[in-house]
Amino acid sequence: MKKIKIGDIIIAVKIKKVIWMITIKDAIRKASILLKSGGVEMPKTKARLLMQYVLKKSRQYLIVYDTNPITKLQEQRYFTYVEKLRLGVPLQHITHSQEFMKLNFFVDENVLIPRSDTECLVEEVINIAKKINAKKILDLCTGSGAIAVSLAKYIKGSKITAIDISEKALKIAKRNAKENEVEDRIKFVKSDLYEELEDEMFDIIVSNPPYIKKNVMKKLDKQVKKEPKIALDGGYDGLKFYRKIIPEAHNYLKYGGYICLEIGYDQKDQVLDIIRNESKYKNEYCKKDLCDKDRVVCAKLM
Repeated sequence: MKKIKIGDIIIAVKIKKVIWMITIKDAIRKASILLKSGGVEMPKTKARLLMQYVLKKSRQYLIVYDTNPITKLQEQRYFTYVEKLRLGVPLQHITHSQEFMKLNFFVDENVLIPRSDTECLVEEVINIAKKINAKKILDLCTGSGAIAVSLAKYIKGSKITAIDISEKALKIAKRNAKENEVEDRIKFVKSDLYEELEDEMFDIIVSNPPYIKKNVMKKLDKQVKKEPKIALDGGYDGLKFYRKIIPEAHNYLKYGGYICLEIGYDQKDQVLDIIRNESKYKNEYCKKDLCDKDRVVCAKLM
């Protein structure tokens, strides 16, 4: 209440307090500048995706209503997340969401974030499954379940066994199977590769194992370092898991079955050598990813 004197008369006037609220457009612009100054890649895109997450709105909504204000609470929450991104926390660990094979997956710090590179592996397994009428598939190192869930979703009548050594990863994989409505066609097993696997045979064994070289682990982007080391570290030369998976695979593959593996862009020759040294496979080949880098190695059991 403020008193104002007009001549000999004093009157009391109630003044409303004006609360300034930032608009969607201005918040995104400010966040983009902060992210860029913090060395975050694709700052504008990530600023927008964060806003979509905070408001629970689509990209189209943000475009049409970009001059709408956001509440003080939304603003505080938004810029808290912006600061987390600046500190190296992956966007997917904040939104707990990642698209893969046109499906949505829940992710957190306990699983590797599914990459588009791995879609090349899934697509090749789908092609092979159609060619040989494969139904039983083993997914080693399942992590978030991205490979297992996608295969169950896109290969009609398939039965997938998904294995991981991490109980926390398996919990997330089960959640993703349920949310994508394929939980009845995936069996999850806690195991160190084949150790706890029952005596059964598969048409295809697929895996995206850890394959980062130990000396490269220290040089990874700060966001990648926030992901579980167990899902990244492939030993001194990055080949530790291929040396475990490939020699034992024939014990679980049907005659004429395939082993399909994601590899690092520079590991084609070494992984093919491991396969050839086993003398149990034929028709081995490598496929490139969308960036024209070697990414998938496959071989057929003789």
